[in-house]
Amino acid sequence: MLIFDHVYKTYKGGKKAVNDVSLKIERGEFIVFIGPSGCGKTTTMKMINRLIEPSEGTIYLEGKDILKEDAVLLRRKIGYVIQQIGLFPHLTIQENISLVPKLLKWPEKKRRARAAELLKLVDMDNEYLERYPHELSGGQQQRIGVLRALAAEPQLILMDEPFGALDPITRDILQDEFKHLQQTLGKTIIFVTHDMDEAIKLADRIVIMRDGQLVQVGSPDDILRNPANEFVEDFIGKERLLQSRPTIQTVEQVMNLHPATITADKSLTDAIRLMKEKRVDSLLVVDENKVLQGRIDVEMIDLKRKKASHIEDILEKNIFTVPKTALLRDTVRKILTRGHKYVPVVDEQYRLVGIVTRASLADIVYDSIWGEEENVDLK
Repeated sequence: MLIFDHVYKTYKGGKKAVNDVSLKIERGEFIVFIGPSGCGKTTTMKMINRLIEPSEGTIYLEGKDILKEDAVLLRRKIGYVIQQIGLFPHLTIQENISLVPKLLKWPEKKRRARAAELLKLVDMDNEYLERYPHELSGGQQQRIGVLRALAAEPQLILMDEPFGALDPITRDILQDEFKHLQQTLGKTIIFVTHDMDEAIKLADRIVIMRDGQLVQVGSPDDILRNPANEFVEDFIGKERLLQSRPTIQTVEQVMNLHPATITADKSLTDAIRLMKEKRVDSLLVVDENKVLQGRIDVEMIDLKRKKASHIEDILEKNIFTVPKTALLRDTVRKILTRGHKYVPVVDEQYRLVGIVTRASLADIVYDSIWGEEENVDLK
């Protein structure tokens, strides 16, 4: 899909911003460039769509030397997402999404249909088509920025710290959405970030750079388990989860197999009785096939018991879940970032198969921080 062949970028005075980079990227890969400020990661990415021209070496896209192609046409077939989003305030959402297809002379009906199709991918309905950017939240605007990059159906998308300006919870949600989107659509992504947690979560392979050079290239697990040198160790942080417990990788390995559950047709009195019996303050609600329906807790019952009598009357349906194959490190971060006490674990049919709680993670977190040290004074 994409090949860097001994690529350099040299500025006046002889400073090498990118120094002899060679890298092969396969179709459908999610590649994350990361490193300290000034390491050359953004410069490397911008050479792909020729916003910055390489000084030496060759970059091949689909087997063609990009320097031999028309720069404008090249950019129109590569998606591009930036942190500042860059939506045009005077254009509707539909017009913003359809910008590149319009330049490519797609018929208006086709452009509108494509915009509506893309909105569905991020659970936004057609009513957003005629809105303007200022009418959307920051997270919604960033979604539109991503959709605009997808509009002309490019195989390659460049993303320059696209989620950096968002609050942690919105950022976490958009990371999940985009990773799922990328896997569904099979796009090749080149993603620049300064956040190692983001890189570990999203990347198929991480490219760590320093002083314009590649220091290490590998999967997140490869890099966590086998950092190339002291610089990589220091950069990724020795406290990162699973460095001392590499055999524990998925939530399935640590989840509690017997969460407290109840069905929606039961009364609130039944729920209180079960909570007392199980010594818990919340219950997961499932149907007869163990498909997760939602949750209830003591506070919800206390607030609604005068107006409601059954669980289905007060059920909270919009709850955060993870599949049993989810990486444990991602789940831990979500629990901490979003302030959850627990996370239900579901299978492919959304059946409840377990639960991950803060308590069940305690030993793993302690080991990841203190390792095998003995006689640790916790006072």
